[in-house]
This record gives sequence, C-alpha cells and structure tokens, in this order.
Amino acid sequence: MEVQVKTFQELSTTELYQILRLRSEVFVVEQDCVYQDMDNKDQKALHVIGSKNGTVVAYTRIFKPGDYFDNASIGRVVVAEDQRKFGLGKVIMKASIQAVEQRFPQSPIEISAQSYLLKFYSDLGFSAFGAEYLEDGIPHTRMVKK
Repeated sequence: MEVQVKTFQELSTTELYQILRLRSEVFVVEQDCVYQDMDNKDQKALHVIGSKNGTVVAYTRIFKPGDYFDNASIGRVVVAEDQRKFGLGKVIMKASIQAVEQRFPQSPIEISAQSYLLKFYSDLGFSAFGAEYLEDGIPHTRMVKK
C-alpha cells in the first residue's frame, strides 16, 4: 500500500470522491449509523491516504492542536472491508502517528476511539482516559498517546 499525506487543497477530485465513498461505506452503511460525515472539518485536516492500484483502501484525517481537540488528533480511521485481513489499519495508523509527530512534535495525540478497538489503539501506544460515551449511537472512549 502506498501512503500519502495531503492537505484538502492537494486532493484530486477522484481522491476526495474515493475517500468520501469509503467513509460512507464503512461508517454509514456497514456500521448502520446515520450521521453527517461531511462536517466541514475536512478543509482543515491533513488527509492520510492509503492506496492500492490507484484505489483508496485506507484513510485517516489529522488535525493540529486546537482544531478538533486541544491536542493534535487522528480521526475517521477506516480500512475497506476486503482489505482488513492485511493489517492495513496498523499501517495507516503508524503513518498517521508519524505525520503528527513530524508536524506537531510537542503535542500528544488524542483520539475518540470506538470502544471495541481499545486493544488495537493500545497496541499503538494510546491510553484510555475518561468514561465511555456514545457518539452517533456507538460506544467510544477518549485515548491519548504522549
């Protein structure tokens, strides 16, 4: 998988379409969660795009400190269903962590993790804090990597 980090302005229309399609396939259809994915935050974010043969198969978005949480953050972590068996979630998260550490080296990284993925994120160095909460009807837990 090839990984690139781009600003919103650097995304091609094809990349943007594929990103939004992938997020919709997983977060809206697969997880049966009706919510507004296009939240006018993509324009501020850095986009970490994992592609195979010109198709987006993994993705995250990154925010600088203060744009989403007080700390830098990673969100909208997604891997295409037919690609999950290849460990691409860890690959895209490691690339995202590296991108945050390069751009915002003084900031911890904060995430809002779906609670069933706590072990996945713990294995990447994140620690849970605070009480579990519902976000769009799905249990989430805040986590931080210092």
